[in-house]
Formats: sequence, C-alpha cells, structure tokens
Amino acid sequence: MKIKYPLSAIVLIYLSTFASEMCATSTAQPNVLFISIDDLNDWTGTQGGHPQAITPHMDRLASQSVQFDNAHCAQAVCTASRNSLLSGLHPTTTGWYGSTSAMRRSYDEVMGEHTMLPQYFKDNGYKTMAVGKIFHSGVSDYKERTSAFWDQTGEEYKVPKELKARGEGYGGTKFYPFPREGSQIIDRYGPDFDDGNSLCWGALERGDMPDGKMFDELIAEWAVERLDEDHDKPFFLAVGFVRPHVPYTAPKEYFDWYNMDDIVMPEVPDDEMTDIPIMGKSIAYGTIKTGDHYAVVNLSDTYWREMVLAYLACVSFVDDQLGKVLLALENSQYADNTIVVLWSDHGQHMGEKKHWRKQSLWEESTQVPLFFGVPGMKANGKQSDRVVSLLDVYPTLLDLCGLPPVEKLEGQSLVPLLEIPNRKWDKPVLNSWYYGNRAVRSERYRYIQYRDGSEEFYDHASDPGEFTNLAENPEYVDIIAKHRAWLPKEDALPAGTTEWKPDRLDRRVWNWLEKDSIPEWLK
Repeated sequence: MKIKYPLSAIVLIYLSTFASEMCATSTAQPNVLFISIDDLNDWTGTQGGHPQAITPHMDRLASQSVQFDNAHCAQAVCTASRNSLLSGLHPTTTGWYGSTSAMRRSYDEVMGEHTMLPQYFKDNGYKTMAVGKIFHSGVSDYKERTSAFWDQTGEEYKVPKELKARGEGYGGTKFYPFPREGSQIIDRYGPDFDDGNSLCWGALERGDMPDGKMFDELIAEWAVERLDEDHDKPFFLAVGFVRPHVPYTAPKEYFDWYNMDDIVMPEVPDDEMTDIPIMGKSIAYGTIKTGDHYAVVNLSDTYWREMVLAYLACVSFVDDQLGKVLLALENSQYADNTIVVLWSDHGQHMGEKKHWRKQSLWEESTQVPLFFGVPGMKANGKQSDRVVSLLDVYPTLLDLCGLPPVEKLEGQSLVPLLEIPNRKWDKPVLNSWYYGNRAVRSERYRYIQYRDGSEEFYDHASDPGEFTNLAENPEYVDIIAKHRAWLPKEDALPAGTTEWKPDRLDRRVWNWLEKDSIPEWLK
C-alpha cells in the first residue's frame, strides 16, 4: 500500500509564498550540493550520539542548517535506502528490499514514467554531476541509465591487486583499502569466517593506499574542482563519501585524535536480548559463522573498544573531507545561492542490541543525520525533533528549487519545518527490513512487527536506548494499536518474485527451534 502525505491547502499556500520569496531574494535558481555520508549514525558533535566524536565541519554545517535529530531511512541497508530516497518510493511499495540486480530487472515496471531525483533535476534544466557513492554501486545502479541521471561523473577508485588481496574477497573497490594484515577476524578464526572480512579496522600509512590516497580524498578533490568552475546553468552536485562504511580504515593521524583507554563504550545491558522475539535475535546474529557479536567480543578483551575507536576515527576522517568541499563552496561564486543537504543512508550498530551491522529495525540502524542548509533561512542553526523520513528529501528539494511537484512521491516536503523547526508534525516514519518486517517510528515511540507477527515497542521518552520491550505491557495497548494502523495493508513482494519464499532469517529461526540452540549470548 502506498503511503501518501497530502499537504493541506494552507501549507500549499505557504510553499507558494516561500518559493516566491526565494526567487525574489535570489538572482538565479538555487544550486544544490547533495552530500551523502555512508553508514553514518548520530555520532557527530551536534547530535551527540557519541560524546567524543570530533566533527568540526559537520558541526559548522549544522550551525548553518536546520538539523533534523529524528530523521530515519526507509530501510537500513545501502541499496534499498539509497534507491528509496532517490526514487521517493518506499521498499514496501516497490519491492526493492535489497537486491540491486532485481532492481535493475524491475526498473521499468516499478518506475514507469516516474524518474529518479537527479534525472528529474536534469530534465528540468539543471546540470547534474556526481562522484563517489550516490547509489549503492557508485554514481548509478543502472549503467544504461547513468547518462540520463548525470551530465558529468567522477571516476571510480582504482585499487591494485596487491592491495585488493587484503580484502579477502570483499566486493566493491570503493570500500578499500583494508588493513595491512587483512581482517583481524579471519586472522583469528580462519578463512571459513569469510563474512568477517568486513568487521576489521586499520590505521593506515600512505603506502597502504592506492597512490597514497583514500577514495574519499579523491571524491573531495573532484567536488572542489567542480565548485571552482563556471557553470552556465544551475547545478545539482552529488558528493557521496564512503567512510565510515566498513572496513574501519583511515589515515593513521585520525586514529591519533582518540585515546583508546578513554573511549566511551556503547551501553549494552547484559540482558539486552531477553525480551527480543526470535526473529529479532536472528537479525541481530548477523552473518559471521559464530554470530557477529560473539566473534567480536571473543577475539580479544579490547577488540570491541578498538572497533569503536576505529569508527570514530573514520567519522573524523570523512568530516575532514567534507570540510574541504564546504570550504570550496564558501570561497566560490555559488556560496550565496546553493542549498546544502547532508544525509546518511542509514545508521550503524556498534554492539548495541549485540548487533554489528545496519540491517535491522532498531534505532541505531534507522536513525540518520539530515541537515538542510538553505541560504537566508531564518531557522538555520536550529534543530528539529520532529520525526522525518529520507523519503522527504526529494519533495523538499523540488519545493526549495521551485520545480514542479511529482505526484508519485511518498514523502512530504519539509519546507514548513525549515521555517519553523518544531511546528506540529505528526506523520510517523515507516521502516522495513526485507519483506514482512516493518517498524513505525513516531516522535516518541518505536513499534516493530516481524513477519511472524511478533512485536517490540519502545518509549523513547523514558528509554532512548530501546532496552525495554513494552509490547506485552497492557498500559500501551491503545498506543500500540495506533502505531500498528500505520503499517501497510499489504507489502509489495520482493521485486521479480510472485510469491514469498523463506529466507536465511527464517531458516536460522527454524534451526534454532528444532535444535533448541539459540546462542546463549542472544538469550
């Protein structure tokens, strides 16, 4: 079922007035600097997800933007999240839950005459440019359509064989380089733990990188060059940074910003998983042979702490690259007429819920940074607590740039919140995790329903860490029912299929039940 968020007549009048005011104060249609940071949770200075995060450039951007502190993705995995944002359509509508190949095969059927965000800007007179990871595969998940999306694109990361070998077969050169000795998990447990090749870290010397540079450094350089050029029409410049995506590798100097002994660790109660349904436990288990959390905590007494420090180092590294682009914009001829939007495709667990991926329906997976910096906006520097979705990015940019509305979009424009950040706003956000697993995040609560019918419910006013599942608490029956009503009546089947077939999550549950073998650390 498609979820629509119709704007009232009053808001439509407001948007028309806002667009007129923008045009009146600007000599040209605004440019868009569209910045994504992969796998970034709320561990930034202004969002405070981790008290030690060093992110001066994101913090400065926040002071020039409206920062949404309760923003969430549609589905917490790269492919589905990015394609939902760029299409403006939810996975439960499209069936685009994870498989890029299935998305390619079903593109015409799903999209019809509808267009992806960059193509819509290009078709409406914008020069569109992209570098890095915008879609999951890079600047495009659809090679035959790349030229329809972008007028100009940056190059992919070239990694020589000797450095590629360190990744133990990990796909996608954009995520390299890996640590000099490869994955610590494979080194500790052996080659049959190949899914552990990503949960590793490394403080790199320049000789560990292709031509002495990380991909994010090349991405920043390319974007800076574009901002230094003359453009004969308004531009939409998409800059997709890769870190802090795994592996947690970055130049050594960023690791030196943090002291291992002083690192504040995530709060994870010993009984964290006791009230989690078995499907939730299956999701938390991850992909490594023994389970992700078990592998991490048993590798050494300090490995969990090392991973947290490494994630922080990667966040600071990518913040520095972001700073180069923002400085170039500030010093360019486009400084006063460029909208800056910064977003992440999803969050990242660092052991919370004994989970080490995104790929779940909990807060650490779905919550994302979302900043909108609009020149001249009086609310810049303020924060909004209203719950919003990445699906809202597409319609918001259309309004800000004065482009015609698109009927098929499932998000709603955030322009009213950019003017008054904490005005009344009561539409919850729908999350999915593959077929049949959904969550509804309202401003105060999170409701989860798994495909087997089991549920979780959390009150963020008293339990921001989601430690206590209230689904069986009779005091919340009515509130849970209201959240349940926001679930789709029927989810789209995975693209390219005609019936649902159980997946590895189901098979793991069946095996646990048959053998009475739920791991002790998940009980």
